[in-house]
Amino acid sequence: METVRIHIEGMSCGHCEASVREALETLPGIERVVSVSAERGEAVVDGRPDPALVAQRLEEIGFTGMVTDD
Repeated sequence: METVRIHIEGMSCGHCEASVREALETLPGIERVVSVSAERGEAVVDGRPDPALVAQRLEEIGFTGMVTDD
């Protein structure tokens, strides 16, 4: 299974982390949300999510995000 890192701007607290986790769990291609960290400004997921869908969903809940290769 592939592990993907998502850079996210705008998270500042535990509530933000919970909102991002909930939003990502509903996206096709994401098998499991491994972690979400406001401190690191990222989420790590298992699966193969569509980067455009990830960015769109995060924007819908008030954040800016992009799938990264690192």
